[in-house]
Amino acid sequence: MENQQILQSQIGEKGTVSSMLYVCSLSKLEKVVDDVKASHLVSVVNPEMEVERPRRIAKENHLFLGMNDIAATIPGFTLSSEQQVQQMIEFFRHWDRSAPMVVHCWAGVSRSTASAYIAACALRPELDEMLLAQDLRKASPPATPNRRLVELADHLLGRDGRMSEAIKSIGRGADCYEGNVFAMPHIL
Repeated sequence: MENQQILQSQIGEKGTVSSMLYVCSLSKLEKVVDDVKASHLVSVVNPEMEVERPRRIAKENHLFLGMNDIAATIPGFTLSSEQQVQQMIEFFRHWDRSAPMVVHCWAGVSRSTASAYIAACALRPELDEMLLAQDLRKASPPATPNRRLVELADHLLGRDGRMSEAIKSIGRGADCYEGNVFAMPHIL
């Protein structure tokens, strides 16, 4: 029911889902991809995790980035890298937006919400970082974007610390086991 309400708010005049970027958890991935008729997928999960690519996503339209949900080096865990965030930004910029994209992590709370925020900042450079962060919070009360991903993107996009400050200002999201499915505002 939750997915259907979100989708109904995105249906265009011709009865098709508009080209948006949707965020979800791994457990909801297949259903969200099918419901929104996504053409592109970003998986931001632990390096050893296998993600079965939904049938409707072509191999070349699936970006897998293996990293743990950490913000500082911890022995035995994989910290996100500048190279991975650069790959992510390039993937977002090459998406033609003729069909939706889905971004997911394990719970749909940290790595995926950071990635959606990065997408908005990369695709809409004229928009204020604070506006994007506040609208992310409205769309997803439990969102707690991964600080490390945001910091790396902030540097790569030349946002001079404004992305990091904006995410810091919205604080930790509401406690949850799994985030809500949502469309990232301002992607169109």
